Amino acid sequence: MKQEVSASRETVQDPVLPAICVEAQHRLGRTLRSLYERTVDGQPIPLDQVDLLLRLRHREREMQRQR
Repeated sequence: MKQEVSASRETVQDPVLPAICVEAQHRLGRTLRSLYERTVDGQPIPLDQVDLLLRLRHREREMQRQR
């Protein structure tokens, strides 16, 4: 059974999200940073990403020489 949408996108308003107090923002930031440091930050960079970074740096140097 297919439901029809009665309101168009223009008439539907996004709900206003509650603001987070500054203290909660800082606490959330610290928690996320801590999780990141324990998981992602300690892992080595994959070789394909190292290759990409090297190619980008090489391209940057070529562009600087052309100036």
